Amino acid sequence: MSRRLLRTTLSRLLVLAPFTTGLACSSTAGCEGSTEQETFSISSVSLRDGGTASADMPCEELCAHIGGTAPCSVSRSDGGTTLDQVTCEMRVLCEGRRPEGLRSDGAVAERVSWLGALYARMAHLEAASVPAFERLAEELEAHGAPARLVRAARRSAKDEVRHARAMERLARSHGAPMPELQVAPFQPRSLEALALENAVEGCVRETFGALLAGWQARTAEDPAVREALRSIAPDELRHAELSWSIDAWARSRLSPEARNRIEEARREAWRALEQDFAEAVLPESECRQAGLPAPGVARQLVRELARSMSATA
Repeated sequence: MSRRLLRTTLSRLLVLAPFTTGLACSSTAGCEGSTEQETFSISSVSLRDGGTASADMPCEELCAHIGGTAPCSVSRSDGGTTLDQVTCEMRVLCEGRRPEGLRSDGAVAERVSWLGALYARMAHLEAASVPAFERLAEELEAHGAPARLVRAARRSAKDEVRHARAMERLARSHGAPMPELQVAPFQPRSLEALALENAVEGCVRETFGALLAGWQARTAEDPAVREALRSIAPDELRHAELSWSIDAWARSRLSPEARNRIEEARREAWRALEQDFAEAVLPESECRQAGLPAPGVARQLVRELARSMSATA
């Protein structure tokens, strides 16, 4: 995968961004389809018709407006200090390189707005990418990788520190704190295990993450989001380029059988990414603020990236 081809492919797809902002929105990549229960203040729920959400509404209807599903429940105030709240099943959102052994999910204990929860989870995953890249650098060095790849992995870890801080600022501006990060101690891995993780987390999810960062930098209605993503997008593109460079180097040192397993893992990761978009939706107004792509557009972006990357891998 050449640097020029990757950049040309992403640039071609980003041309679509200004023409799709009027469409309804969809979720970012899910973490292997996982979900969890999250609670929101009903007063923070934006109805699609511009109306006001009420605690008398069924929880299924409230959750539909914030991108959640059943099982769900509503907690109504009893005249005390308890706020009217709705609890929904929410798809976990993922961006960036997730380290093996990631134990925390990025959820916040406080009851915050949907955007606050989104940016807090994004900050958590950017922070999780720091030890992922630090480990990658150490393993590359141990396996005899070229020094340029080791240096690039260490630089990427430093990039992710800045990204986590930028997303934390966005989360706090919406009332959400930085979630606690918990990662299990790393264990030594074979070159094939490293290459398998890199194929999924790097070649697929980081490549799409680079596209998504550029997309949000162009379409987010919130100026603060556009500013943050404009600084993050170029770094994410370099991280995607690093992933493909590592892939090429590792595959040259592995057996044909191992290379086939890596390619199958990559194909499955593309399929899983597309399925995430088919199943998850976001509340439209919040989606526009964050600059996330529309459902059909998102699935087409995944398909086109998979086609282009697979044809030249």
